[in-house]
Amino acid sequence: MTTQKSDSSRRGFLKTSATATAGASLLAGLSPVRAAHASSDETIRIGLVGCGGRGRGAAEQAMNTEGPTKLVAMADAFEDNLQSALQGLTRQHGAKVDVPKERQFVGFDAYQKVMEQDLDLIILATPPGFRPLHFEAAVNAGKHIFMEKPVAVDAIGVRKVIDMNELAKTKNLAVQVGLQRHHEPIYIETIKRLQDGEIGRIVATRAYWNGDGVWVRPRKDGQTEMEYQMRNWYYFNWLCGDHITEQHIHNLDVINWLMGGPPAEAQGQGGRQVRTGKEYGEIYDHHFVEFTYENDGESSVLLSQCRHIPNCWSEVNEFAHGSEGSCDIGNGRIFDTKGQVKWEYPRVDADKKRRNLHDGHQQEHHDLFAALRRGDIPNEAEYGAYSTMTSVLGRMATYSGQRIKWKDALASNISVSPVEKFHSFSDTPPVVPNADMTYPIPTPGVTKVL
Repeated sequence: MTTQKSDSSRRGFLKTSATATAGASLLAGLSPVRAAHASSDETIRIGLVGCGGRGRGAAEQAMNTEGPTKLVAMADAFEDNLQSALQGLTRQHGAKVDVPKERQFVGFDAYQKVMEQDLDLIILATPPGFRPLHFEAAVNAGKHIFMEKPVAVDAIGVRKVIDMNELAKTKNLAVQVGLQRHHEPIYIETIKRLQDGEIGRIVATRAYWNGDGVWVRPRKDGQTEMEYQMRNWYYFNWLCGDHITEQHIHNLDVINWLMGGPPAEAQGQGGRQVRTGKEYGEIYDHHFVEFTYENDGESSVLLSQCRHIPNCWSEVNEFAHGSEGSCDIGNGRIFDTKGQVKWEYPRVDADKKRRNLHDGHQQEHHDLFAALRRGDIPNEAEYGAYSTMTSVLGRMATYSGQRIKWKDALASNISVSPVEKFHSFSDTPPVVPNADMTYPIPTPGVTKVL
Protein backbone atom coordinates (compact mmCIF):
# COMPACT_ATOMS: atom_id res chain seq x y z
CA MET A 1 0.00 0.00 0.00
CA THR A 2 1.23 3.47 -0.85
CA THR A 3 0.20 6.45 1.25
CA GLN A 4 0.34 10.14 0.50
CA LYS A 5 0.15 12.71 3.27
CA SER A 6 -2.35 15.51 2.88
CA ASP A 7 -0.80 18.98 3.15
CA SER A 8 -4.08 20.28 4.50
CA SER A 9 -4.51 20.93 8.21
CA ARG A 10 -7.24 18.87 9.86
CA ARG A 11 -10.67 20.06 10.31
CA GLY A 12 -10.03 18.42 8.42
CA PHE A 13 -9.04 16.59 5.67
CA LEU A 14 -12.51 15.75 4.38
CA LYS A 15 -13.48 19.40 4.02
CA THR A 16 -10.22 20.88 2.82
CA SER A 17 -9.01 18.11 0.52
CA ALA A 18 -11.87 18.68 -1.89
CA THR A 19 -10.76 22.29 -2.39
CA ALA A 20 -7.09 21.32 -2.70
CA THR A 21 -8.00 18.57 -5.16
CA ALA A 22 -10.10 20.90 -7.24
CA GLY A 23 -7.15 23.26 -7.56
CA ALA A 24 -4.80 20.45 -8.51
CA SER A 25 -7.27 19.18 -11.08
CA LEU A 26 -7.64 22.60 -12.64
CA LEU A 27 -3.86 22.94 -12.88
CA ALA A 28 -3.73 19.58 -14.62
CA GLY A 29 -6.43 20.60 -17.09
CA LEU A 30 -8.95 18.21 -15.55
CA SER A 31 -12.52 18.82 -14.50
CA PRO A 32 -12.54 20.01 -10.89
CA VAL A 33 -13.87 17.59 -8.33
CA ARG A 34 -16.85 18.52 -6.24
CA ALA A 35 -16.58 21.04 -3.41
CA ALA A 36 -16.75 19.62 0.10
CA HIS A 37 -20.24 19.23 1.50
CA ALA A 38 -21.56 22.11 3.53
CA SER A 39 -21.51 20.30 6.88
CA SER A 40 -18.80 21.49 9.26
CA ASP A 41 -18.72 18.33 11.39
CA GLU A 42 -16.40 15.31 11.09
CA THR A 43 -18.98 12.94 9.61
CA ILE A 44 -17.74 10.81 6.72
CA ARG A 45 -20.67 10.48 4.34
CA ILE A 46 -20.84 7.15 2.50
CA GLY A 47 -22.47 5.96 -0.70
CA LEU A 48 -22.98 2.26 -1.49
CA VAL A 49 -23.04 0.83 -5.03
CA GLY A 50 -23.97 -2.84 -4.94
CA CYS A 51 -26.29 -3.92 -2.12
CA GLY A 52 -25.71 -7.68 -2.08
CA GLY A 53 -24.10 -9.56 0.78
CA ARG A 54 -20.59 -8.10 0.38
CA GLY A 55 -21.90 -4.57 -0.17
CA ARG A 56 -24.05 -4.72 2.92
CA GLY A 57 -21.13 -6.17 4.89
CA ALA A 58 -18.73 -3.46 3.73
CA ALA A 59 -21.23 -0.71 4.60
CA GLU A 60 -21.75 -2.21 8.04
CA GLN A 61 -17.99 -2.42 8.64
CA ALA A 62 -17.53 1.17 7.46
CA MET A 63 -20.10 2.37 10.00
CA ASN A 64 -18.43 0.31 12.74
CA THR A 65 -15.32 2.50 12.55
CA GLU A 66 -14.36 5.12 15.10
CA GLY A 67 -15.77 8.59 14.51
CA PRO A 68 -19.05 9.78 12.98
CA THR A 69 -20.17 8.12 9.75
CA LYS A 70 -23.40 8.17 7.80
CA LEU A 71 -24.70 6.11 4.89
CA VAL A 72 -26.50 8.63 2.67
CA ALA A 73 -27.07 6.97 -0.73
CA MET A 74 -27.50 3.45 -2.13
CA ALA A 75 -27.67 1.89 -5.59
CA ASP A 76 -28.29 -1.57 -7.00
CA ALA A 77 -29.55 -3.08 -10.23
CA PHE A 78 -32.30 -4.80 -8.22
CA GLU A 79 -34.85 -3.06 -6.00
CA ASP A 80 -35.19 -6.06 -3.66
CA ASN A 81 -31.43 -6.14 -3.03
CA LEU A 82 -31.44 -2.47 -2.11
CA GLN A 83 -34.45 -2.69 0.20
CA SER A 84 -33.16 -5.78 1.98
CA ALA A 85 -29.79 -4.14 2.61
CA LEU A 86 -31.41 -0.87 3.69
CA GLN A 87 -33.65 -2.60 6.21
CA GLY A 88 -30.83 -4.68 7.63
CA LEU A 89 -28.40 -1.78 7.92
CA THR A 90 -31.06 0.42 9.51
CA ARG A 91 -31.73 -2.24 12.14
CA GLN A 92 -28.02 -2.44 12.90
CA HIS A 93 -27.03 1.21 12.74
CA GLY A 94 -30.18 3.28 13.23
CA ALA A 95 -29.60 7.00 12.65
CA LYS A 96 -26.30 6.34 10.90
CA VAL A 97 -28.40 5.24 7.93
CA ASP A 98 -30.01 8.25 6.25
CA VAL A 99 -31.12 7.04 2.83
CA PRO A 100 -34.56 8.46 1.98
CA LYS A 101 -36.38 7.41 -1.18
CA GLU A 102 -34.83 10.20 -3.22
CA ARG A 103 -31.36 8.77 -2.53
CA GLN A 104 -32.27 5.15 -3.37
CA PHE A 105 -31.34 4.37 -6.97
CA VAL A 106 -32.18 1.25 -8.97
CA GLY A 107 -31.09 0.11 -12.42
CA PHE A 108 -28.01 -0.09 -14.60
CA ASP A 109 -27.38 3.66 -14.32
CA ALA A 110 -28.00 3.81 -10.56
CA TYR A 111 -24.28 4.06 -9.82
CA GLN A 112 -24.09 7.35 -11.73
CA LYS A 113 -26.77 8.89 -9.53
CA VAL A 114 -24.93 7.95 -6.35
CA MET A 115 -21.82 9.67 -7.70
CA GLU A 116 -23.81 12.92 -7.95
CA GLN A 117 -24.68 12.93 -4.25
CA ASP A 118 -23.02 14.92 -1.48
CA LEU A 119 -20.77 12.25 -0.01
CA ASP A 120 -17.11 11.65 0.79
CA LEU A 121 -16.51 7.95 0.15
CA ILE A 122 -18.08 5.41 -2.15
CA ILE A 123 -18.17 1.64 -1.64
CA LEU A 124 -18.09 -0.35 -4.90
CA ALA A 125 -19.40 -3.88 -4.33
CA THR A 126 -21.28 -4.95 -7.45
CA PRO A 127 -20.27 -8.08 -9.39
CA PRO A 128 -16.65 -7.42 -10.42
CA GLY A 129 -17.31 -7.18 -14.15
CA PHE A 130 -18.73 -3.72 -13.46
CA ARG A 131 -15.82 -2.59 -11.27
CA PRO A 132 -13.66 -0.78 -13.86
CA LEU A 133 -16.68 1.20 -15.11
CA HIS A 134 -17.75 2.16 -11.60
CA PHE A 135 -14.19 2.93 -10.49
CA GLU A 136 -13.77 5.28 -13.44
CA ALA A 137 -16.99 7.08 -12.51
CA ALA A 138 -15.99 7.38 -8.85
CA VAL A 139 -12.59 8.82 -9.70
CA ASN A 140 -14.11 11.28 -12.15
CA ALA A 141 -16.61 12.30 -9.46
CA GLY A 142 -13.81 12.94 -6.95
CA LYS A 143 -14.87 10.38 -4.32
CA HIS A 144 -12.64 8.42 -1.99
CA ILE A 145 -13.10 4.75 -2.85
CA PHE A 146 -13.34 1.39 -1.18
CA MET A 147 -13.77 -1.28 -3.87
CA GLU A 148 -14.13 -4.98 -3.43
CA LYS A 149 -11.82 -7.42 -5.14
CA PRO A 150 -11.29 -8.43 -7.87
CA VAL A 151 -11.06 -5.05 -9.59
CA ALA A 152 -11.81 -6.46 -13.07
CA VAL A 153 -12.33 -9.73 -14.94
CA ASP A 154 -10.11 -9.17 -17.98
CA ALA A 155 -6.91 -7.39 -19.01
CA ILE A 156 -8.81 -4.47 -20.54
CA GLY A 157 -10.49 -3.81 -17.22
CA VAL A 158 -7.24 -4.16 -15.29
CA ARG A 159 -5.54 -1.62 -17.54
CA LYS A 160 -8.44 0.80 -17.08
CA VAL A 161 -8.16 0.55 -13.30
CA ILE A 162 -4.39 1.16 -13.47
CA ASP A 163 -4.87 4.18 -15.72
CA MET A 164 -7.71 5.66 -13.65
CA ASN A 165 -5.69 5.18 -10.49
CA GLU A 166 -3.09 7.59 -11.85
CA LEU A 167 -5.86 10.17 -12.09
CA ALA A 168 -7.01 9.27 -8.58
CA LYS A 169 -3.52 10.07 -7.30
CA THR A 170 -3.54 13.51 -8.90
CA LYS A 171 -6.90 14.15 -7.24
CA ASN A 172 -5.63 13.02 -3.81
CA LEU A 173 -8.26 10.29 -3.65
CA ALA A 174 -7.91 7.36 -1.29
CA VAL A 175 -8.36 3.96 -2.97
CA GLN A 176 -8.64 0.80 -0.91
CA VAL A 177 -9.22 -2.72 -2.26
CA GLY A 178 -10.91 -5.56 -0.36
CA LEU A 179 -7.83 -7.78 -0.15
CA GLN A 180 -8.12 -7.80 3.61
CA ARG A 181 -5.15 -10.02 4.43
CA HIS A 182 -2.96 -6.92 4.04
CA HIS A 183 -4.68 -5.59 7.18
CA GLU A 184 -4.40 -8.71 9.34
CA PRO A 185 -1.50 -8.55 11.83
CA ILE A 186 -0.78 -12.27 11.46
CA TYR A 187 -0.17 -11.86 7.73
CA ILE A 188 1.72 -8.58 8.12
CA GLU A 189 4.15 -10.06 10.65
CA THR A 190 4.56 -13.39 8.86
CA ILE A 191 5.23 -11.85 5.44
CA LYS A 192 7.74 -9.43 6.98
CA ARG A 193 9.66 -12.27 8.58
CA LEU A 194 9.74 -14.20 5.32
CA GLN A 195 10.90 -11.15 3.37
CA ASP A 196 13.58 -10.56 5.99
CA GLY A 197 14.98 -14.01 5.19
CA GLU A 198 13.77 -16.14 8.10
CA ILE A 199 13.52 -19.24 5.89
CA GLY A 200 16.24 -18.18 3.47
CA ARG A 201 15.60 -17.85 -0.24
CA ILE A 202 12.03 -18.66 -1.24
CA VAL A 203 12.26 -21.57 -3.68
CA ALA A 204 8.58 -22.57 -3.93
CA THR A 205 5.13 -21.57 -2.69
CA ARG A 206 1.71 -23.19 -2.56
CA ALA A 207 -1.74 -21.58 -2.46
CA TYR A 208 -5.19 -23.14 -2.07
CA TRP A 209 -8.84 -22.22 -2.11
CA ASN A 210 -10.45 -25.64 -2.18
CA GLY A 211 -14.04 -25.84 -0.97
CA ASP A 212 -17.58 -26.91 -1.77
CA GLY A 213 -18.59 -23.92 -3.86
CA VAL A 214 -21.19 -21.20 -3.45
CA TRP A 215 -24.89 -20.52 -3.85
CA VAL A 216 -27.09 -21.25 -6.89
CA ARG A 217 -30.21 -19.20 -7.65
CA PRO A 218 -32.71 -21.14 -9.81
CA ARG A 219 -34.10 -19.62 -12.97
CA LYS A 220 -37.55 -18.10 -12.47
CA ASP A 221 -40.44 -17.77 -14.88
CA GLY A 222 -40.44 -14.44 -16.67
CA GLN A 223 -36.77 -13.65 -16.11
CA THR A 224 -34.88 -12.28 -19.06
CA GLU A 225 -31.52 -13.90 -19.77
CA MET A 226 -29.78 -10.76 -18.54
CA GLU A 227 -31.63 -10.81 -15.21
CA TYR A 228 -30.98 -14.53 -14.75
CA GLN A 229 -27.25 -14.10 -15.31
CA MET A 230 -26.99 -11.07 -13.05
CA ARG A 231 -28.83 -12.92 -10.27
CA ASN A 232 -26.39 -15.81 -10.79
CA TRP A 233 -23.38 -13.63 -11.51
CA TYR A 234 -20.89 -16.07 -9.96
CA TYR A 235 -21.25 -18.48 -12.88
CA PHE A 236 -20.61 -16.10 -15.78
CA ASN A 237 -17.17 -14.80 -16.66
CA TRP A 238 -18.29 -11.38 -17.81
CA LEU A 239 -19.60 -10.78 -14.28
CA CYS A 240 -17.36 -12.96 -12.08
CA GLY A 241 -14.22 -13.99 -13.95
CA ASP A 242 -14.55 -17.59 -12.66
CA HIS A 243 -13.84 -18.53 -9.04
CA ILE A 244 -10.08 -18.42 -9.63
CA THR A 245 -10.52 -14.67 -10.04
CA GLU A 246 -13.39 -13.92 -7.67
CA GLN A 247 -12.18 -16.06 -4.77
CA HIS A 248 -8.69 -17.53 -5.23
CA ILE A 249 -7.38 -13.99 -5.83
CA HIS A 250 -6.93 -13.72 -2.04
CA ASN A 251 -4.33 -16.50 -1.98
CA LEU A 252 -2.60 -15.34 -5.17
CA ASP A 253 -2.42 -11.84 -3.71
CA VAL A 254 -0.58 -13.16 -0.64
CA ILE A 255 2.06 -14.83 -2.82
CA ASN A 256 2.47 -11.68 -4.95
CA TRP A 257 2.92 -9.75 -1.70
CA LEU A 258 5.55 -12.19 -0.50
CA MET A 259 7.39 -12.28 -3.84
CA GLY A 260 7.29 -8.51 -4.34
CA GLY A 261 5.21 -8.53 -7.52
CA PRO A 262 3.30 -10.67 -10.00
CA PRO A 263 4.54 -13.81 -11.79
CA ALA A 264 6.33 -13.83 -15.13
CA GLU A 265 4.25 -16.62 -16.68
CA ALA A 266 1.76 -19.40 -16.01
CA GLN A 267 0.55 -22.72 -17.36
CA GLY A 268 -2.14 -24.97 -15.98
CA GLN A 269 -5.20 -27.11 -16.43
CA GLY A 270 -8.78 -27.21 -15.22
CA GLY A 271 -12.31 -28.11 -16.19
CA ARG A 272 -15.79 -29.16 -15.05
CA GLN A 273 -15.87 -32.61 -13.52
CA VAL A 274 -18.68 -32.49 -10.93
CA ARG A 275 -20.48 -29.17 -11.20
CA THR A 276 -21.47 -29.73 -14.82
CA GLY A 277 -25.15 -28.75 -14.78
CA LYS A 278 -26.57 -25.79 -16.66
CA GLU A 279 -27.14 -24.00 -13.35
CA TYR A 280 -23.35 -23.61 -13.08
CA GLY A 281 -23.16 -21.41 -16.15
CA GLU A 282 -19.83 -21.42 -17.96
CA ILE A 283 -17.17 -21.57 -15.22
CA TYR A 284 -14.87 -24.45 -14.26
CA ASP A 285 -15.15 -26.34 -10.98
CA HIS A 286 -11.37 -26.75 -10.63
CA HIS A 287 -8.14 -25.01 -11.67
CA PHE A 288 -4.52 -26.05 -11.13
CA VAL A 289 -1.91 -23.49 -12.19
CA GLU A 290 1.88 -23.41 -12.08
CA PHE A 291 2.99 -19.77 -11.83
CA THR A 292 6.66 -18.86 -12.29
CA TYR A 293 8.14 -15.87 -10.45
CA GLU A 294 11.46 -14.33 -11.42
CA ASN A 295 13.38 -12.11 -9.01
CA ASP A 296 17.02 -10.97 -9.34
CA GLY A 297 17.82 -13.68 -11.84
CA GLU A 298 16.31 -16.47 -9.72
CA SER A 299 13.05 -18.34 -10.35
CA SER A 300 10.53 -19.90 -8.00
CA VAL A 301 7.29 -21.72 -8.65
CA LEU A 302 3.85 -21.25 -7.12
CA LEU A 303 1.58 -24.30 -7.24
CA SER A 304 -1.96 -22.97 -7.12
CA GLN A 305 -5.21 -24.92 -6.63
CA CYS A 306 -8.81 -23.82 -6.39
CA ARG A 307 -11.76 -26.21 -6.45
CA HIS A 308 -15.55 -26.06 -6.08
CA ILE A 309 -16.36 -29.73 -5.50
CA PRO A 310 -18.13 -31.10 -2.37
CA ASN A 311 -16.79 -34.01 -0.29
CA CYS A 312 -13.15 -33.34 -1.16
CA TRP A 313 -10.12 -32.08 0.77
CA SER A 314 -10.78 -28.47 1.74
CA GLU A 315 -8.02 -25.94 2.34
CA VAL A 316 -7.81 -22.15 2.17
CA ASN A 317 -4.23 -21.15 2.90
CA GLU A 318 -0.77 -20.29 1.60
CA PHE A 319 2.62 -21.93 2.22
CA ALA A 320 6.24 -21.00 1.50
CA HIS A 321 9.30 -23.23 1.20
CA GLY A 322 12.79 -21.78 1.55
CA SER A 323 16.41 -22.84 1.59
CA GLU A 324 16.40 -22.68 5.42
CA GLY A 325 12.89 -23.74 6.39
CA SER A 326 9.21 -23.45 5.54
CA CYS A 327 6.13 -21.49 6.56
CA ASP A 328 2.41 -22.02 7.06
CA ILE A 329 1.58 -18.43 6.17
CA GLY A 330 -2.11 -18.24 7.00
CA ASN A 331 -1.56 -19.75 10.45
CA GLY A 332 1.59 -17.75 11.17
CA ARG A 333 4.00 -20.62 11.78
CA ILE A 334 7.62 -20.86 10.63
CA PHE A 335 9.51 -24.19 10.69
CA ASP A 336 13.19 -25.05 10.51
CA THR A 337 14.60 -27.56 8.02
CA LYS A 338 13.69 -30.43 10.37
CA GLY A 339 10.05 -29.38 10.59
CA GLN A 340 10.27 -27.96 14.11
CA VAL A 341 8.38 -24.75 14.90
CA LYS A 342 10.88 -21.89 15.28
CA TRP A 343 8.34 -19.05 15.43
CA GLU A 344 4.58 -18.79 15.84
CA TYR A 345 2.36 -15.72 15.78
CA PRO A 346 0.98 -15.22 19.33
CA ARG A 347 -2.45 -16.74 19.86
CA VAL A 348 -3.05 -14.85 23.14
CA ASP A 349 -2.65 -11.10 23.69
CA ALA A 350 -1.06 -9.32 26.65
CA ASP A 351 -4.30 -9.54 28.65
CA LYS A 352 -4.45 -13.32 28.11
CA LYS A 353 -7.36 -12.99 25.71
CA ARG A 354 -7.59 -15.21 22.67
CA ARG A 355 -6.66 -13.23 19.56
CA ASN A 356 -8.88 -13.08 16.49
CA LEU A 357 -6.25 -13.94 13.90
CA HIS A 358 -8.38 -13.24 10.84
CA ASP A 359 -10.57 -10.14 11.18
CA GLY A 360 -9.34 -8.33 8.08
CA HIS A 361 -12.76 -7.42 6.70
CA GLN A 362 -13.37 -5.11 9.64
CA GLN A 363 -9.76 -4.06 10.14
CA GLU A 364 -9.38 -2.78 6.57
CA HIS A 365 -12.19 -0.31 7.25
CA HIS A 366 -10.74 0.72 10.60
CA ASP A 367 -7.48 1.42 8.80
CA LEU A 368 -9.07 3.32 5.91
CA PHE A 369 -11.28 5.58 7.99
CA ALA A 370 -8.52 6.27 10.51
CA ALA A 371 -6.21 7.24 7.63
CA LEU A 372 -8.78 9.63 6.20
CA ARG A 373 -9.28 11.27 9.57
CA ARG A 374 -5.51 11.73 9.91
CA GLY A 375 -5.30 13.31 6.48
CA ASP A 376 -3.51 10.37 4.84
CA ILE A 377 -4.29 9.13 1.32
CA PRO A 378 -3.88 5.33 1.22
CA ASN A 379 -3.82 3.72 -2.21
CA GLU A 380 -4.04 -0.03 -2.82
CA ALA A 381 -5.24 0.03 -6.43
CA GLU A 382 -1.97 -1.04 -8.03
CA TYR A 383 -1.44 -4.27 -6.11
CA GLY A 384 -5.20 -4.90 -6.30
CA ALA A 385 -4.98 -4.63 -10.09
CA TYR A 386 -1.85 -6.82 -10.34
CA SER A 387 -3.33 -9.52 -8.10
CA THR A 388 -6.51 -9.41 -10.17
CA MET A 389 -4.43 -9.81 -13.33
CA THR A 390 -2.54 -12.73 -11.76
CA SER A 391 -5.85 -14.55 -11.30
CA VAL A 392 -6.90 -13.66 -14.86
CA LEU A 393 -3.56 -14.99 -16.11
CA GLY A 394 -4.26 -18.26 -14.32
CA ARG A 395 -7.70 -18.51 -15.91
CA MET A 396 -6.25 -17.76 -19.33
CA ALA A 397 -3.78 -20.61 -18.84
CA THR A 398 -6.38 -23.18 -17.76
CA TYR A 399 -8.93 -22.18 -20.41
CA SER A 400 -6.41 -22.27 -23.25
CA GLY A 401 -4.02 -25.00 -22.12
CA GLN A 402 -1.13 -22.74 -23.15
CA ARG A 403 1.90 -21.35 -21.31
CA ILE A 404 1.23 -17.62 -21.18
CA LYS A 405 3.60 -14.78 -20.40
CA TRP A 406 2.50 -12.03 -18.01
CA LYS A 407 3.29 -9.26 -20.48
CA ASP A 408 1.21 -10.91 -23.21
CA ALA A 409 -1.72 -11.53 -20.87
CA LEU A 410 -1.73 -7.94 -19.62
CA ALA A 411 -1.68 -6.66 -23.22
CA SER A 412 -4.65 -8.81 -24.29
CA ASN A 413 -7.46 -6.93 -26.05
CA ILE A 414 -10.03 -9.71 -25.75
CA SER A 415 -13.01 -8.19 -23.97
CA VAL A 416 -14.67 -10.56 -21.52
CA SER A 417 -16.95 -7.97 -19.95
CA PRO A 418 -18.23 -5.18 -22.25
CA VAL A 419 -20.51 -3.83 -19.50
CA GLU A 420 -20.58 -0.30 -20.90
CA LYS A 421 -22.89 -1.63 -23.64
CA PHE A 422 -25.62 -2.73 -21.22
CA HIS A 423 -28.42 -0.47 -20.01
CA SER A 424 -31.37 -2.70 -19.10
CA PHE A 425 -32.48 -6.25 -18.36
CA SER A 426 -33.79 -6.55 -21.91
CA ASP A 427 -30.24 -6.34 -23.31
CA THR A 428 -28.52 -9.51 -24.51
CA PRO A 429 -25.56 -10.56 -22.33
CA PRO A 430 -22.18 -11.49 -23.86
CA VAL A 431 -22.87 -15.24 -23.53
CA VAL A 432 -26.22 -16.88 -24.27
CA PRO A 433 -27.40 -20.46 -23.69
CA ASN A 434 -27.58 -23.24 -26.24
CA ALA A 435 -30.92 -24.75 -27.26
CA ASP A 436 -30.81 -27.08 -24.22
CA MET A 437 -30.13 -24.08 -21.92
CA THR A 438 -26.54 -25.11 -21.26
CA TYR A 439 -23.72 -22.63 -21.93
CA PRO A 440 -20.61 -22.89 -24.11
CA ILE A 441 -17.69 -24.08 -21.96
CA PRO A 442 -14.05 -23.01 -22.50
CA THR A 443 -12.06 -25.85 -24.09
CA PRO A 444 -8.26 -26.18 -23.67
CA GLY A 445 -6.51 -26.35 -27.00
CA VAL A 446 -9.42 -24.52 -28.66
CA THR A 447 -10.34 -21.45 -26.59
CA LYS A 448 -8.43 -18.30 -27.55
CA VAL A 449 -7.42 -15.97 -24.72
CA LEU A 450 -4.91 -13.71 -26.49
